[in-house]
Amino acid sequence: MKFGPVPVAEAEGAILAHSLRLPGGRLRKGVRLDASHVQALVAAGLDDVVVARLDPTDLHEDEAARALAAALGEGRAFLQQSEAFTGRVNLVAERPGVVCIEAEAIHAANAIDPSITIATVPPHHQIHRGGMVATVKIIPYGVDGAAVARACEAARGAISLAPPVHATASLIVSEIDGTTGPRGVEAIANRLTGLEVELVETLTCRHEDRALAERLLAATGDIILIITGSATSDACDTAPAALVAAGGVLERFGMPVDPGNLLFLGRLGDKPVVGLPGSARSPVLHGADWVLSRVACGIPVGDAEIARMGVGGLLKEIPTRPQPRRGRSVK
Repeated sequence: MKFGPVPVAEAEGAILAHSLRLPGGRLRKGVRLDASHVQALVAAGLDDVVVARLDPTDLHEDEAARALAAALGEGRAFLQQSEAFTGRVNLVAERPGVVCIEAEAIHAANAIDPSITIATVPPHHQIHRGGMVATVKIIPYGVDGAAVARACEAARGAISLAPPVHATASLIVSEIDGTTGPRGVEAIANRLTGLEVELVETLTCRHEDRALAERLLAATGDIILIITGSATSDACDTAPAALVAAGGVLERFGMPVDPGNLLFLGRLGDKPVVGLPGSARSPVLHGADWVLSRVACGIPVGDAEIARMGVGGLLKEIPTRPQPRRGRSVK
């Protein structure tokens, strides 16, 4: 691509590099100049204008962006491609779900030419319907077609959306004498709603192994959530023990995400069971969101996957937390 000033008389067919205000109105950058545009520039008294001219092997920015966005989502359902504008095309989620990304493929595509860029949300990011999953941006007005072809090949099918595979959930709340009933149910229900999962029942019981086991066996939701009146502090504590007593399996207790350290994960028959820490009663971003979204969308999550959540797992401080994670600052 050739870029720079040219005499106005020679500008027809070129791409205007910078917007201009003319007596007849604004001439937007990126427009391909035709004879009427040239006449307007002459009438405005301009001698030179800065333009871009594509080489025969170049693709226009919009064409290149469309091709790369199409390659990214090739063969993937639930991703919608926006119209190209100023060299940009967005990939948007048609459903809520979890975004799956082949990071090395994105890195490879971005390394081909600085003019060709792909930006995405983080891997396993929970997205809402209509949320932006990725954006392709071609920096200049045109880029070498061969480079675009290599980027398309490198990034082909690198982004997908896993939609929810479970439709309902049950919440079991254990209570200790003196408590005033379930708290924080709304925040938990909202987490499920964001995944188009319906909270079909909230079951309460005493904070005892047997009572919890009975509720686990009675739960009708596709996913079972437990939040206890007393924090779970060991894999043999009340709630994990109740899961085992009900015939279930404890797969993981504890996660390297804060807030969310005391979460546990298991299974009762074909139903996933998620033990939520008390901090999940708050609506702030929580380790439970990372686990629940994967569970709801059928993405494998177990001991190995949770163990890898520590990098980036220090989430926002909860202002109401009774035991701060850092001491008082000393001046």
